[in-house]
Amino acid sequence: MSATAAPADAPAGMDLTDYLRVLRVYWRAIVAFTLLATLAALGWTVLQPKIYSSDSSGIVVTPGSDNVSLSLAGDSLAKAKVKNYESVAKSRLVADRVIASLELQTTADALLGSISVKVPLDTAEIRVTAQSTDPATAQRVADAWVNGLAAQVEAIETAAPDGTQVASAATAVRVLPLGKAVLPTSPTSPNTRLNLALGALVGLALGVAYAVIRRHLDRRIRKAADVERLFGVPVVGTLPVDRRLDGKSTVLDAGTEALVHDAGGAMAEALRELRTNLSFLDVDQPPRIIVVTSSVQAEGKSTVTANLAVAMAAAGENVVVVDGDLRRPTLVDVFNLVPGVGVTDVLTGTAELADVLQPWGALPNLSVLGSGRIPPNPSELLGSRAMRNMLNALAEDAIVLIDAPPLLPVTDAAVLSRAADGAIVVVRTGRTTQEQLGQSMGNLDKVKGRILGAVLNYVPTRGTDAYSYYGTYTSVPSRVPAAEPQRPGVGAATESGGPLEVALSGRRAARD
Repeated sequence: MSATAAPADAPAGMDLTDYLRVLRVYWRAIVAFTLLATLAALGWTVLQPKIYSSDSSGIVVTPGSDNVSLSLAGDSLAKAKVKNYESVAKSRLVADRVIASLELQTTADALLGSISVKVPLDTAEIRVTAQSTDPATAQRVADAWVNGLAAQVEAIETAAPDGTQVASAATAVRVLPLGKAVLPTSPTSPNTRLNLALGALVGLALGVAYAVIRRHLDRRIRKAADVERLFGVPVVGTLPVDRRLDGKSTVLDAGTEALVHDAGGAMAEALRELRTNLSFLDVDQPPRIIVVTSSVQAEGKSTVTANLAVAMAAAGENVVVVDGDLRRPTLVDVFNLVPGVGVTDVLTGTAELADVLQPWGALPNLSVLGSGRIPPNPSELLGSRAMRNMLNALAEDAIVLIDAPPLLPVTDAAVLSRAADGAIVVVRTGRTTQEQLGQSMGNLDKVKGRILGAVLNYVPTRGTDAYSYYGTYTSVPSRVPAAEPQRPGVGAATESGGPLEVALSGRRAARD
């Protein structure tokens, strides 16, 4: 299978499930934004001056009368007049009267900024609200404003047509104060609850926006669906995080009986699943030579190769692991075998294959071929006819797993894929980017290499992208005894038989 899709082909839209997943992944950031915005709103509220408000009211009245018609007419006149007096209440004339009566050190315009006047619908009432940083001042200004309005209305009503005051004139309409203003005990501004609520909403919006932006900018691969959707490559296995592998490459359980029968480990179950998936990739022509590589270093390809080989051997398969990394070989250390001889010695003709192939003691049907001495031309050696012939010879009696270098730094893995039946690309969850994997797939595609699939490694065991297959079902411990993989002839080495005969004799005996 070739990698034909590119990361740019990914759909840009997000459905409800994607948004919910984003919220689950970045919920800590969203909470942090919300708390920070709320604290900022609280700090801003504390720094604001406290404003106190006091209300006072006056009512527009007309002379009373025992005549019902005159009373109704007077009520209508009062409601009509109150509209005009609302403008008077907002004038500098009233402000000047209040400043003079209270001896305030301010201007009329400044005082008007702290006053609001309102006339309730279908009433003759005028409500005045005064605001001040001092509650007593707010109370006195509210009362003085209503009194000043009353005096100003009286002056208007008793004025002659030429503007002079008529002392003996009776007023048809006047404003009567309705009681005294109440001394405020708590500030009306700032509104702490409202500010905190607005701050929390703004922080929540910023947090969600941050999460969505991070989702679009985050190019790291986090789940199998990303690989399959972006590149059209099947994910043949997902391996969870295992703390036993922290900072090192090793074989888990060293091929002991616990590895074959362990039904309580997520890694053991994942390796068995990977082994089974590989056997179903091509039923008619199952791959015999498989290159295991990755995009960059530290993605766990050597660990995956070693443990997959052990899982296959534990199931009874004859397996040969070849260290195809002729630059930084690691498999000999992983299996704790004798270093110094291997692939390069066989390719240069200085050693026979049977002499350098080392069987692994825990599982005799598993053999390891080290890299040998590091050559100056690794790519040429790996792409040689001798390398192809050696791999084909090993594949006659065993499944061959090749631990190859990463695809992006060097071309060795791409060269090896031409001599193999296919390649498996190891992807480290949360670290490998879409661009890296896309370029790796492109490198294999350029040499016409067959991509068998991807293995998602280091899948977290907690969180939204957690490895969740294991635990859904209760695994049944294998009933195959530990010695069952040793078919007739396997492990029964004679003194004259070399390591290759020891590892592969079971296949030959069965074929004979």
